Amino acid sequence: MSGIEANFDGLVGMTHHYAGLSMGNEASINHRGQKSNPRKAALQGLTKMKALSDMGLVQGVLPPQQRPDLSALRQLGFTGNDAQVLNKAAKYSPLLLSNLSSASSMWTANAATVSPSADSADQRVHFTVANLNNKLHRSLESVTTSRALKAVFSDPNYFVHHAPLPQHADWGDEGAANHNRFCGEYDEAGVQLFVYGRSAFRAGPVPERYPARQTLEASEAIARLHQLDERQTVFAQQNPIAIDSGVFHNDVIAVSNRNVFFYHEQAFLNQQSVLAEIEGKLANLGQNLIPVEVPASKVSMQDAVSSYLFNSQLLSLSDGSMALILPEECRQNTNVSSYLQSLVATGESPISQLHFFDLRESMRNGGGPACLRLRVAMQEKELAAVNPAVIMTPDLYLSLTDWVERHYRDSLYTADLADPQLLTEVCSALDELTQILRLGSIYEFQR
Repeated sequence: MSGIEANFDGLVGMTHHYAGLSMGNEASINHRGQKSNPRKAALQGLTKMKALSDMGLVQGVLPPQQRPDLSALRQLGFTGNDAQVLNKAAKYSPLLLSNLSSASSMWTANAATVSPSADSADQRVHFTVANLNNKLHRSLESVTTSRALKAVFSDPNYFVHHAPLPQHADWGDEGAANHNRFCGEYDEAGVQLFVYGRSAFRAGPVPERYPARQTLEASEAIARLHQLDERQTVFAQQNPIAIDSGVFHNDVIAVSNRNVFFYHEQAFLNQQSVLAEIEGKLANLGQNLIPVEVPASKVSMQDAVSSYLFNSQLLSLSDGSMALILPEECRQNTNVSSYLQSLVATGESPISQLHFFDLRESMRNGGGPACLRLRVAMQEKELAAVNPAVIMTPDLYLSLTDWVERHYRDSLYTADLADPQLLTEVCSALDELTQILRLGSIYEFQR
């Protein structure tokens, strides 16, 4: 295979807790108020990263955010030393403190949208950091996310970093969770699929129960910023029925890899037209689309959402075969498990391997394997320009596991967020992490 698709997973932060902050994410809502285990969550994520690295895949690590966000609390008028600010915020609104303590940056599929150099007119890899303005707790992430990405992909000869789109609902952007790319080899020109939930300026159907977080206009703006050819871009609306069923991002109902598209029968509005456009534009590049449509008669929308079947990673292994990296919940769901076994049993599917991982701590907050990763397709020379300290190796795995074991708590409730000792623990740990990953001073307390 030519080119590389690297996966950069987010380390779970030390304030990982279940607050049910994400309206439209049913797993998040259903586990509100329960005890979390930040240490276990981080170790589960690292186990997946190490396993993918051991499979011969390029696996990177991205850091968590500084939480609680004291800068935001002070901006809101809470004064005093750090302990006093936390105490005042907790008394004013535990929900506000929870929002400003969220560990949601672990789901780096929402960190940015990435276009490889093969598709961009200037032949550089483009990153646009997501504004995530639909949720307060996520809208705070873009500054540190931008610093982290610039520390990892720093060479301007190969990488271009764009600021988030304006912080307004009309430009709502949720990053790579609503983005897929189709290609032959990773370093060849491909077709990029941008999925949106609604249009801000044009009439059309919208979900009734849950918000549509991504707008068509935001997706179009990113395509312009990334200098993409309209002959190689497709804009598709997510099925409002899917959003109202708990499919808050497209990566909960569809995933692609190279020229294979794994998706649910009810994923898109006007689905056959969407598939025809992808197929036609991919054919112009000399590639054939291989659709793998999962019928609702075998896997219902409810099964898809509860198991996170489509929030799996679809990856090409070194021998050219494709594997699904799945949450353990897919094996436990009878309908999903039965479908998956039949998928690989025939030998006719491009997907030939299934790998299951226990990511329960992340899953209970609404994020599966694909939520945890940001895909970056690169050429060899571009990969060589990436900060090598963030690429998973046996030594880095041992270092990060030791770091987690020393710094993370094994139990956390929302009320614990007001503990000033937790803030001290977070800052001490993050300061050490930036040295391990050679990121420089990306956090406010370091500047």
